[in-house]
Parts: sequence; structure tokens; C-alpha cells
Amino acid sequence: MPSRSPTGSRPRRRRNGLQEQRDAQLLPEGVPVINPDVTAAEAIADLKELSRWTYALLMVAAPVMGLVFALRGPRAFLDEDLAVEDLPPTLRAELMADDPLEHALTDRRDRRLLDALGEIHAERGDEPLRVAVVYGAGHVPAIVHGLRDRHGYRPREADWLTVLVPA
Repeated sequence: MPSRSPTGSRPRRRRNGLQEQRDAQLLPEGVPVINPDVTAAEAIADLKELSRWTYALLMVAAPVMGLVFALRGPRAFLDEDLAVEDLPPTLRAELMADDPLEHALTDRRDRRLLDALGEIHAERGDEPLRVAVVYGAGHVPAIVHGLRDRHGYRPREADWLTVLVPA
């Protein structure tokens, strides 16, 4: 018999072993959580800033990618190019490193995160404090540079948690 989701309904597709992340499972009770993310409308507005050609190609490719995602699951889009290293490990990753599409999808989100971290700094910067940032590794360079430029922070140590390992 197929498994059921917590709501009692059957899942449409298996998630290739991936689990939905729930803050209650990861954080001790009472830990504040903020989510400085962009809305769908803001993301679309950023994509419309791309060249017409790029935006048109993206609009044609999106339904195809959605179909592949629906049929093959989330792992269909996971590969070695999603890893973030100090230096790009492959020629393809190097060519994608300064991609306008990547900037359209991440820049506003990075600014929102830096603004939220700035608020934490302003409110509690004089006390010892640990802050977890649960964003993908691709956002780390913008976070490191933004915290350095805005508040003079320098990386001293980091704990990495692998939340997804491609098969």
C-alpha cells in the first residue's frame, strides 16, 4: 500500500528519498526564525529584467523543466555544477559563475538576507550570538562579502550541513 503524507493524502510522486524540511524538527523550541525571501511576483519582475531573448527562452524552457521535474523528481536537476567551491571545478561551472539568470534569481534574495542579518546585528550585535543561515551554498559569497562590507565581519569558522546529496 502506498505511503500517505502527514495530512493523510497519498503523495503524487515520490521525492527520491528527499524529506520536507520543518523548522520544528531542526531547532530547539523558542529559537526565532526569520524568512527574508522574495515573493513570486518579485522573482518574476527580476527575470523580466533579463534580455528579451533570455526571458523568452526561459518561458519556453520552464514548462519543459516542470514536466521533467514532475516525471523524474527533484534529483533530475542535481549535478556537480550545484556545488560551490572557492574556484569553479568544471569549465561549465566557470562559464555559469557570472550568469545573468543566476543574478536575476539570487541578487534580491541575497539583499533581503543581508538586510535581515543587519537587523540582527543592530539589535543584538553587542552580545555573543550564533546565527544559522539556511540558504544554499551559492548564496555564501554574497553573504560573506555583504557582512564584511556592511559591518566589518570576517569569516572565522563555519559549520556546513549537507542537506541534499545527489545520487
